[in-house]
Amino acid sequence: MTLNATSAQNDNAHSISVGRKAYLIGSGIASLAAAAYLIKEGGFAGTDITIFEESAGYGGSLDAKGNPSDGYSMRGGRMFEEKFNCTYDLLSFIPAISNPKKSAKDELMEFHQEFFWNDKARLVANGAIVDVADLGFSERDRLDLVELCATPEALLGTKTIEQWFKPDFFKSNFWFIWCTTFAFEPWHSAVEFKRYCLRFTHLFSTIDTMAGIYRTQFNQYDAMVRPIVAWLTGHGVKFAMNTEVTDIDVAIDGAEKRATHLRYAQGGGGHVVVLATDDLVFVTNGSMTADTSYGSNTAAPVLRTEKAGSSWKLWQTLAAKTPAFGHPAAFCSDIAKSKWESFTVTARDSTFFGLLEVFSGSEAGKGGLVTIKDSNWLLTVVLNHQPHYYEQPKDVWVWWGYGLFPDRVGNFVHKTMVECTGEELLTELLSHLRFTEKAPHIIGTSRIITAMMPYITSQFMPRTGKDRPKVIPDGSKNLAFIGQYCEIPDDVVFTVEYSVRSAQIAVFGLLDLARPVSPFYKGQHDPRILFDALKMLHRR
Repeated sequence: MTLNATSAQNDNAHSISVGRKAYLIGSGIASLAAAAYLIKEGGFAGTDITIFEESAGYGGSLDAKGNPSDGYSMRGGRMFEEKFNCTYDLLSFIPAISNPKKSAKDELMEFHQEFFWNDKARLVANGAIVDVADLGFSERDRLDLVELCATPEALLGTKTIEQWFKPDFFKSNFWFIWCTTFAFEPWHSAVEFKRYCLRFTHLFSTIDTMAGIYRTQFNQYDAMVRPIVAWLTGHGVKFAMNTEVTDIDVAIDGAEKRATHLRYAQGGGGHVVVLATDDLVFVTNGSMTADTSYGSNTAAPVLRTEKAGSSWKLWQTLAAKTPAFGHPAAFCSDIAKSKWESFTVTARDSTFFGLLEVFSGSEAGKGGLVTIKDSNWLLTVVLNHQPHYYEQPKDVWVWWGYGLFPDRVGNFVHKTMVECTGEELLTELLSHLRFTEKAPHIIGTSRIITAMMPYITSQFMPRTGKDRPKVIPDGSKNLAFIGQYCEIPDDVVFTVEYSVRSAQIAVFGLLDLARPVSPFYKGQHDPRILFDALKMLHRR
C-alpha cells in the first residue's frame, strides 16, 4: 500500500502549516511533545499528524501498567527539579489527569509543595543509616572534580569516569549518592558525568536530603503520558499502533538532506508514505528500554541480547546513509555495561511501608531514595506517595527499586541479581534492612515484577562528539532526531527535560519559528550557587 502524503486542503485556513503533514516515529515523551508543539506553536491540524508506534502501548520509557491482582510494574520513575523549563512549558497547557480544570504543571507543583523530599536515610550500611554529613571527599577528589568541570569535552573524548578519578573516589559517600540518584557507573562517560555536575550545580548543597527533587503525584505514565495523549487525540492526532517503521529514504544532494519516503510494516504487510516536499519527519532514534524482559515472584527475567525492537535497527539503517545521522554502535554494543534491573512490588498490606517509614524517619512520598551502600547489587528503593497509580485501590501499596550491579553475587542470597526470582530479590533487600522477622509475611503478600533492561544507561556510554546526531542534522530540510540519543550541547540525557528540549528544537527549527526554545538554566555561572556547592564539597 502507498499512502500519498501530498498537500491537501485544510479547513484551518489561518494555520501556519496548512496541509503539511508530520510523521513521528515512536510514541515516547519526545514524540508526544513534538506533536503537541506542532499543534500549539506550528499551527498544524492534529489530523495532519501521525505517530507510529511499534508496540500496542504509547509512552515509550515512561511506562506504568498493571492491576492489583496481577501486580503493577514500571521500569523506572523520573525525577524533576525546579529548572526543567522545557518540561514545565509543555505541561503548562496540558490538562491534569486529577483535575482537567488545572494544568499538569500545576498538579506537579502543588504536589511538591505538600510532598517535598527530605531524605533522612539516603545511605544505609550494616542495617543502619549512614551519617552523610561527611561526603568523604579527599582534597585530590575535589581537585579532580573541579578540573573535570573545567576541561573541554573535546579533550575528554571517550574517557570514562574511572579513568579520571582515583579509586578512593568511588568509596566516598558523594559517589554513592550521586551514582544512585542518576544511575552512573564507573565505566560511563566522563563527559556525561561532567555535564551532570554542571547542569545540577544548584542541587549540590541539598544532595544528601534530595530537597531539590520534584516528583509527579502519580507515576509519569499517568501524570504525563495519559494527559498528553488525551490532549493530542482530542485534536485529532492519529496513532498508528503495532506499526514498525523500517526505513526512511533520504535524498542527499551535497550538504542537503531530505526525507522522501517512509517505509513501515503493519498488519503483516509493507507500506510506504510518499512524503511531500514540505512534510516533516521526527525520528526517536534508539531506546533505553528496548528489549526489556520481565520476571515474577518465581521466575528471573531472561536477558535479551538480540535487538528485537525497531528503534535501534532503524537508527542503524539511517546511520548507514550518512555520518551526520550518528553512530549507534557507540551506545548499544556493550550490554554488560549498559544494563541493570529494576523491580516493582505490589503489596496487599502496608507492612513494608510501615517498617521503612519508621526506619527512615520519613513518611512515604517524603523520604526520597534509600540506597544500601554495602549491597553488592547496590540496591536502591523508594516509597512513593500512595496511590502511585491513578486507579490504584486504597488497600494496595506499590513501591519500586533497582540494582546497579546485577551481575554481582548477592550478600545474603548467593546468586547474581540477574539469576534471582522476585522472591529471592526481596529476601536480599529485606536482609540488608534487617527486616527478616517480617520477611515471610512481606514476601507472601507481595507481587514482584522485575525488569531487566539491556540498554537502560546506554546513553551514558563513552562516545565522541559525533556519535549522537544533531537534532536537525546539517543540511536537513525536513528530518529531525529527537529523544535521548540526539545531541544537545550542555544538556543531560536520562531526563524528561532532554527529550522535551529536543522536541522544541526540532519543531521550532524545522518550522523556522520565531519562538525561542525554553531557556537553559546554567547555575554554575551564579556565584551564590558556586559558593554553596564549594561549601558542600568541603563539608565534614
